[in-house]
Amino acid sequence: MVIRPYKAGDLAMVLALWHDCGLTRAWNDPHKDIERKLAVNPELFLVCEEAGEIVGSAMFGYEGHRGWVNYLGVAPAHRRKGLAKALMQKGEYLLREAGCPKLNLQVREGNQAALAFYKSLGYQDDQVISLGRRLIADN
Repeated sequence: MVIRPYKAGDLAMVLALWHDCGLTRAWNDPHKDIERKLAVNPELFLVCEEAGEIVGSAMFGYEGHRGWVNYLGVAPAHRRKGLAKALMQKGEYLLREAGCPKLNLQVREGNQAALAFYKSLGYQDDQVISLGRRLIADN
């Protein structure tokens, strides 16, 4: 298993992974999300490759104040092997190296498995409400 930055040839496998993991939503065009990420800190878009197959991904970002992670997913057949933890550790390392003091993330309401996973890594509820507003419609 190798964790490395995303490259152009990974597109189809990453999109399939996101679909299999239930990470895509109708209001977000995953192609555009990848294009946008590749324009800003592309080295923080990580994939986990095993035997030539993309089995995990995570998009990390840092704007100078806080780090973020999006699209963390591991293929269902490869879960419970420590791949998500390894992706998070690699992303945390890269963010620390960039001077990032804190990593934030969002979990969709009701996703108890994701909450338990992040809590096992030491993340805690910051007691904030996440707000959002679409500036560019994808669809």
